[in-house]
Amino acid sequence: MSETKKDIKSLPIAGIFILLIVIPLSLMAFLIANGMFKLGVTIKDRAVNVLDTKSQEDIKARAVNTANQVASLLMECQKDLQVATIIPSTETVYKQFISENKKPLWLKRDGNIQQMLVPLYSEIALIDKYGKEKVKVAKGQVVPADKLVDVSIPANTTYKREDYFAKTKNLARGEIYVSPVTGWYVNKAAFEKGERFNGVVRFATPVFDQDGFSGILVLSLDYRHLAQFTDQLIPTQAERVFEANAATGNYAYMVDYRGFVVSHPADYHIVGLQPNGAPVPTVSKENAAELAEKGAEALNMFQMSFLDNNIFNIAKEAATGKTGILTYKFEGLTKFVAYAPIKFYASNIPEPAGFGWIGLGLEVEKYNEQAAKVAQNIEKESKAWTATVILVLIIAMVILFFIMLILVRGISRSLRAEIPQGSEGDLSALHDDDDD
Repeated sequence: MSETKKDIKSLPIAGIFILLIVIPLSLMAFLIANGMFKLGVTIKDRAVNVLDTKSQEDIKARAVNTANQVASLLMECQKDLQVATIIPSTETVYKQFISENKKPLWLKRDGNIQQMLVPLYSEIALIDKYGKEKVKVAKGQVVPADKLVDVSIPANTTYKREDYFAKTKNLARGEIYVSPVTGWYVNKAAFEKGERFNGVVRFATPVFDQDGFSGILVLSLDYRHLAQFTDQLIPTQAERVFEANAATGNYAYMVDYRGFVVSHPADYHIVGLQPNGAPVPTVSKENAAELAEKGAEALNMFQMSFLDNNIFNIAKEAATGKTGILTYKFEGLTKFVAYAPIKFYASNIPEPAGFGWIGLGLEVEKYNEQAAKVAQNIEKESKAWTATVILVLIIAMVILFFIMLILVRGISRSLRAEIPQGSEGDLSALHDDDDD
């Protein structure tokens, strides 16, 4: 057989290898590289376009979920108050009740952040029909008899002007009074030094004996358990944080049914009380510059229309029990807010306003700066991965090409090997037998 003919026979084999290996791998390389590039572009676009319709709806849904979580906590407190009315009204039982009702809180201890079980209630108190405390446990300890006071006089209460006795004593059996968030005000200077707002929410209900009204029972929710729902939330990320940073423009806050801010990452916006029990003034058009100078910027959302009327509109809509999305301008920047009502009601907290509402805010321009940086990193990584995939496939094709050459040459050598003449034997005898 001639060399030319043998080479011709080897050509189909090489073609088969090309069809089965080189072309599929090349096509695969193209498809993978193109797919990764398109994926990178898509993710980049989504990162930059953070406030598209879906993103807005996601943030609104999170506002609703957070509001529902707060409502669930408040309803749990209501049930605990009802339980407390039927347990023995003794110091030992009350102390045990407080110690058994704990929930986890993230706290900073010695510079370390750790989760700890903390009593849900800072106080429980049984008060007689005249307003005198009979049994009281505060901060886990029984209050001595000589420290018990007449809370019918607001000046005798912890925060100097509380009126929960007067608000509760005339309620019907089973009704409850829920106080506003109550605590000492923390100004900006104190906040920057590490001080944080703390206080209580009082849950109170009348109690009765065989002679009728006998007093009231008060259960005081530790404010920290309420505030954690917003303090640790970043609207645009799933992971919770120890403390959100208001400077990012990306945070959550809580407003009560009166419009007062009761939870905010910048605690000097939370309405609190002065040492004499008087409430601090809230920001208005007339005093905004003065209060900013003092670092005492407590907020009532119903008074903020001088900045942008939509701030007032958010508070008004939320007070009617509505969920929604609005934007407003603040110092030339666009603020996006998703809001949802806290659907918890009491004798003094009627529908539709409920306890208040949750706001999830986002400073669009500032967030987009961060989103652009994320997008750049995504694009860089996408290109790197695309290059890596192409390089791997090229190396694979080179290796397979050399393997193909070795195999083709081996097969070609086999084809070139001639069968020795005469090795097939003399076949004439076979033909003779056939003739017989």
